[in-house]
Amino acid sequence: MLTQVLGTVLASGTEAEGAGNMPYIVGGGIFAFFLLLLFICVSFTNVGNRHEAHAEADDTHRQFSNKHGHGDH
Repeated sequence: MLTQVLGTVLASGTEAEGAGNMPYIVGGGIFAFFLLLLFICVSFTNVGNRHEAHAEADDTHRQFSNKHGHGDH
């Protein structure tokens, strides 16, 4: 089984050589996309710190509301 996997890897390697710079273009595009996502996440890290924390309003229609006073610890 290992020889079959090795043969498949070698065949795909020779096929990739003919593709030129295509793997680098695809990999670079994916890398740039993840860098963009990282920048978006980092730019929103301080959103939770903009305002003071306040007590949550009592919602009587909430399915699992805290009616037993266990949330004050």
